[in-house]
Amino acid sequence: MRGLRFGDKIAEPAVRTLGDLKDLLYDPASMKDAPETPIYYMYRDLALGKKDRESMKTEHIRYDVTVIPPRTIGAEYVKTVGHYHPRVPGTDLSYTELYEVLEGKAHYLLQSLADGKISDVVLVEALKGDKVLMPPGYGHITINPGNKELKMSNLVSDKFESIYKPYQKMHGGAYYELADGLCKNKNYGSIPEIRRVKAKKIQELGIGRDEEIYSLVRTDLGRLGFLNDPAAYDWLFDLY
Repeated sequence: MRGLRFGDKIAEPAVRTLGDLKDLLYDPASMKDAPETPIYYMYRDLALGKKDRESMKTEHIRYDVTVIPPRTIGAEYVKTVGHYHPRVPGTDLSYTELYEVLEGKAHYLLQSLADGKISDVVLVEALKGDKVLMPPGYGHITINPGNKELKMSNLVSDKFESIYKPYQKMHGGAYYELADGLCKNKNYGSIPEIRRVKAKKIQELGIGRDEEIYSLVRTDLGRLGFLNDPAAYDWLFDLY
């Protein structure tokens, strides 16, 4: 186990192992001999003090940090297991999520699912300081394509549980990112060509590259209303 200092406390992680990825890999045989190997670390529901925790609880918002050490699994860059979000009750839109790269480099693989088929796939390239918003309707995987540790944070609603089964059923995302390039996942059949984009500044957040998203917890949680009520912020999600 590896603790994370957050404020004056040490947080202990939930650990994803190689075995947790067994149904999601480009080459499942690459993990057969070491399923207990730690792959990445998730520090959930963090807060810098009682006041912050109470504020986030009132607004139904959670702050997490994830650390993904660099490695390849067979030919594939290390990645998270991937998940979708459920719809907000009473709406046609799913919950969204806000990420930030704290250290290293991240590729966020987004894919939208409509009528049982993948309708769009986007690879968002993000560096330290970049903020990346997951639009409603998109599942996502995080990939560490570099040779340095990736440390990222996220803000998300605490009202739902993530949905993992669609990724497990299809043995990963619509594309795999290998050390020598992107490769389509044939389990999906016909899928759109992937679009590669750079992370964009989200002006509406009012914070720059040198300000972490946690600052919104301490200054203006109201700017995070889109996490629980995306229908009121449909103008915000045309990013990619």
